[in-house]
Amino acid sequence: MDNRSGTINQEIPMLAERDIESCYLGQFIPLHYHHNMLMDQRRMKNFREAISQVVFPGAKVLELGGGTGVLSFFAAATAEKVWCVEFNPDMVDEARRLLARNAHGHKIEVIQADAFAYLPPEPVDVVICEMIHVGMLREKQVDVMASFKQRYLARFGGPLPLFVPDAVIMAVQPLQLDYDFEGFNAPIVQFRELTREADDTLEMAEPQVYCTMDFQGDVDPEIRWSGHFTMAHSGTVSSLRFITKNILAVLLDQQTTIDWLNNFMILPLDAPVDVVAGDVLQVSFGYRAGGSLPSLQLTMTASVVARVSDLTPA
Repeated sequence: MDNRSGTINQEIPMLAERDIESCYLGQFIPLHYHHNMLMDQRRMKNFREAISQVVFPGAKVLELGGGTGVLSFFAAATAEKVWCVEFNPDMVDEARRLLARNAHGHKIEVIQADAFAYLPPEPVDVVICEMIHVGMLREKQVDVMASFKQRYLARFGGPLPLFVPDAVIMAVQPLQLDYDFEGFNAPIVQFRELTREADDTLEMAEPQVYCTMDFQGDVDPEIRWSGHFTMAHSGTVSSLRFITKNILAVLLDQQTTIDWLNNFMILPLDAPVDVVAGDVLQVSFGYRAGGSLPSLQLTMTASVVARVSDLTPA
């Protein structure tokens, strides 16, 4: 067991800003946030279905970043043994409390440990790791999984277990968005539910995929992208919408996947761009998976590289 909660405050004065962020983001999410995730029916249903497809009778399962323990609970319905690793001591207590109330809780061992350091006492068949933020920002999904693979291979050799989620597909879309709040102009970061009405939003072009990550293999955490959009409307491109589709499981025999979409993340551009329908807009940005939102925002650029007036024959 690796319990570093008593030493973090002593270490912080010597840490760089990026290291401090690594200690906190994704590690001490408030309890009520985890409770809200239990009420997200799309998330719950799709994870339950995916885990039931991947975990087989007698399987050994490890969950990294267990939260309330609900994903470990889904696995325990079929698995022989589940290790549920959680760093936050308050969440460890909560997971143990809730799992004790549910069937198969005796199969689940909740362990307070750092996901960057923990290894199970024996090889496992499936690893569940849901440290997912839109665009793979903030939370440390990519780094945690990469670190785990290295340590697991060093101790147990191959093959690696299967991972849930299986992969992630990320897309970006230019928007015209009204940042007026009762007369108060505030270009702010917004997270919007997929079903929310968007009367103040105009989609200026179709989304484009900018990155795909396959968690069963090696993942490059450095994301750099530049692409072109042909404007469908005249107006002002003021924002970029980031879309994250998580492939929870691939069902080869059915030639389909079990997916889960994060809420949309909308980031304002520092310099909005006036466009005419038919203009070609170039968008570029770069960031590291697990980085902060500002680390992405600082790199976001958009500019018109071809005017429809220049493309139209005289």
